[in-house]
Amino acid sequence: MEKTVRLTPRLAVQLAAPHTWVASVFPAVFGTVFSFSSGYLLHWLQSIALLLACIFMQSSVNTLNDYIDFIKGTDSAEENVEISDATLVYNNINPKHAFILGLVYLAIGAVFGLFGCIQSGWLPIGIGVVGGLVVLIYSCGPLPISYLPLGEILSGIVMGGLIPLAITAAADGKWHGEVLFYSLPLILGIALIMMTNNGSDMEKDIHAKRHTLPALIGRKKTLEIYRLLIRIWFVLLCIFPMLRLGLIGGVGTFFCLLIVRKVFRCLLQSELVPEKRIIQMKSIVKANIIGNGVYILTFVVQWMVEIFRG
Repeated sequence: MEKTVRLTPRLAVQLAAPHTWVASVFPAVFGTVFSFSSGYLLHWLQSIALLLACIFMQSSVNTLNDYIDFIKGTDSAEENVEISDATLVYNNINPKHAFILGLVYLAIGAVFGLFGCIQSGWLPIGIGVVGGLVVLIYSCGPLPISYLPLGEILSGIVMGGLIPLAITAAADGKWHGEVLFYSLPLILGIALIMMTNNGSDMEKDIHAKRHTLPALIGRKKTLEIYRLLIRIWFVLLCIFPMLRLGLIGGVGTFFCLLIVRKVFRCLLQSELVPEKRIIQMKSIVKANIIGNGVYILTFVVQWMVEIFRG
């Protein structure tokens, strides 16, 4: 029997999959900037603690998902799985150590989250508990979320919506439902990351009896929905800034996105096929960084304008 490799700090970071953190960092940054631009009194130490909580929570999801996929034999080196997305496939690590690491990441995330919310009452803590439960049941349990046609919707809502909601609630302990409305571009962008992944893995998921949305409706329908959502996402990224900064905000965002339209055109031409999985995943992550990054920047501009106005 081949000897297992010790779980080194480098491999622990690799299991955390930092290249995917855009799905948690951007919502956390958005929630913080939204709070500041809206006049909610969020302390900078709270914002840092909550950002770290989000990073460790996602690291837990990534590690536990890698563990479950390895145990069930879902991932293999022959199926266009990038090295950074399947650490257990390419490194002979004891799977139990990866499982424990995933729980450690979850515990650290909970500590940071509690620190960021403890002075704001039960509302942000309750939202955080819901997020923590989703982390656990996403990959673990008899019927993981990742094996159901809910992955796209829940990942978008939990990461793109609940994270900003929790951060604004942490500012003053109140429910700020408007942040969910302005989080729609982030919700869509993150849901599309999951849809890109599941669409590319369709055949593999069907074989593994994972009932993801693409596995249920087929590639043709998946592509129709995927391309429609890409267009809606682009439109929201152009329209929503106008609601905060007026026409200048919308026009500025539109021209910024126009410069990088090649990224979105590439997504519209994506076929979501297994052999192009790696490049398809890189494209949707890049689009999230650029598209949602420019969107968040409009709230930074609004915040700066409010500061100068005094």
